[in-house]
Amino acid sequence: MKLRIVVTLKPGVLDPQGKAIHKALGGLGFGGVNDVRAGKLIELDVADDTDDATIDAMCRQLLANTVIENYRVERA
Repeated sequence: MKLRIVVTLKPGVLDPQGKAIHKALGGLGFGGVNDVRAGKLIELDVADDTDDATIDAMCRQLLANTVIENYRVERA
């Protein structure tokens, strides 16, 4: 089973990478971009019988820092 784990910063957490991207877009002449938040996408190929609790444990223990990040699981 193919999974996508989308990890994003929680609201209110500073995002220096997003700010750098925002500044670079402006410097390249791309106007109209109000804000940028950077995250990460992790693709996993797991056994078909992997249960939701195991997937959640993977995310909480390694793939996302749940103090400052949110995550969601998408089944491809």
